[in-house]
Amino acid sequence: MGSDVENQANTKQTARGRWKLLLVIAVCAAPLLASYFMYYVVKPQGGQTNYGTLLDPRQYPIPAMASRQLDGSPASLADYRGKWIMLKVGPSDCRQDCQDQLFAMRQLRTMQGKAMDRIERVWLITDEAPLDTMLIRVNDGTRMLRAPAATVAHWLPVEQGAAAASYVYLIDPLGNLMMRFPQGAVSSDTARAARVSKDLAKLLKASAIG
Repeated sequence: MGSDVENQANTKQTARGRWKLLLVIAVCAAPLLASYFMYYVVKPQGGQTNYGTLLDPRQYPIPAMASRQLDGSPASLADYRGKWIMLKVGPSDCRQDCQDQLFAMRQLRTMQGKAMDRIERVWLITDEAPLDTMLIRVNDGTRMLRAPAATVAHWLPVEQGAAAASYVYLIDPLGNLMMRFPQGAVSSDTARAARVSKDLAKLLKASAIG
């Protein structure tokens, strides 16, 4: 009899603990969910729509993958949780389009003014070939991680016939992929880059975290 009472008490205590954990998670996620609602449902600035494609964050959490820094030390996208991440992917053979993306990512971050420190720039390099030393120097401040190509390709959504390297993605501070900018949007095309910058500014303004 005493054992049954004790088991019931333990069950109730476990249930209360789970509810408390769920409540903590809900409280942490609420500001970000509110920012999504304000940005995509209420649509500030006269109902103007976003330029980037909204992705369901629940479907694209950062996957577990054996990524590392250029010196070989372990590193992960999850290390940058708490910040917004502008993400590009592609091989180490970074030609003009790739270089334009990296440069534009730096400019877009700078354009956010005081909010720029809330953004990290990350390049996931999907092969093992060495990088050009000058490319590394020119893009100082961009986090460069080597990651398995198959895992990256399986994770990132693309339009039919397109490659993930053609896009720049946005990861929210909770570690979920939530936006994909159009092909060529993050580039030397200043008009298109301005539209990306406007998306970033609105998200940063609406979000209470990150």
